[in-house]
Amino acid sequence: MHSDQPDPASPIPGAAPAALTHRTTVDEKGSFATARCSCGWISSARRSRDKARKDAAKHEAQQ
Repeated sequence: MHSDQPDPASPIPGAAPAALTHRTTVDEKGSFATARCSCGWISSARRSRDKARKDAAKHEAQQ
C-alpha cells in the first residue's frame, strides 16, 4: 500500500538533527592544545591544557 504522506522516519535533506550531541576532545600538537567538538566547533590553541579543557567544558555547557 502506498501513501502520499512522507515517511516520518526519513531525514529531511539539509535539516539539522533533532538532538545534536556535543562530544569534545582536546588535541595536542607540540606545545599547544586545542579543544574540538563533534559539531565542528574548534577553540583557540592554548599552551595550557587546563584552559583547553575549560574551553571544551564551557562549550558543552552552552549547548
